[in-house]
Amino acid sequence: MANPNVQEIIEKQVLTVAKAVEDKIDDEIAALDRLDLEDIEALRERRLQQMKKMAEKRSRWISLGHGEYTEIPSEKDFFSAVKASDRVVCHFYRDNWPCKVMDKHMSILAKQHVETRFVKIHAEKSPFLAEKLKILVLPTLALIKNAKVDDYVVGFDELGGTDEFNTEDLEERLAKAQVIFFEGESSLNSSKSSAQTRRSVRQSESHDSSDSD
Repeated sequence: MANPNVQEIIEKQVLTVAKAVEDKIDDEIAALDRLDLEDIEALRERRLQQMKKMAEKRSRWISLGHGEYTEIPSEKDFFSAVKASDRVVCHFYRDNWPCKVMDKHMSILAKQHVETRFVKIHAEKSPFLAEKLKILVLPTLALIKNAKVDDYVVGFDELGGTDEFNTEDLEERLAKAQVIFFEGESSLNSSKSSAQTRRSVRQSESHDSSDSD
């Protein structure tokens, strides 16, 4: 049986927190009540400007190839891509099963995070880049911000150490590196089922496993 004194302290703490939440809600309601028509119109205008600015951003991102997962044909094109976009996730790959797993997840995230460009480049056909960026393990993701490589995701070690990781695992890792955003302007397809995002690509594409090296 719980100590009566401890129970009394817990009850007081709960009441204190509840009162603080109630006071905050009352303050927000009071602030809304104080708004006049001019304030409401100003808020509306500000929101419209924000929406217009976001639409312009999206249009620019799409024109740069955001929203799709595409292959960069040459090392020269790599430099052009990273200079044009503030945030780029580049998959250094070769034709093997682990890289195909990464491809599936990158394709999903490219559609969900239009604020970032998702690309791939064949490591063995890009010897200068591979050496310069010290690409030793494939797949490797180079996380690029403002034309500089800021971080790497090497293999699957940070994604559970298995090729059965979820898209959400990769999404969280990229968000931690601040190369993607989780909310608001980032999503082109916010209504996409989270179940699709979380599913294992290996389970949905297991028949492709025969392509593994």
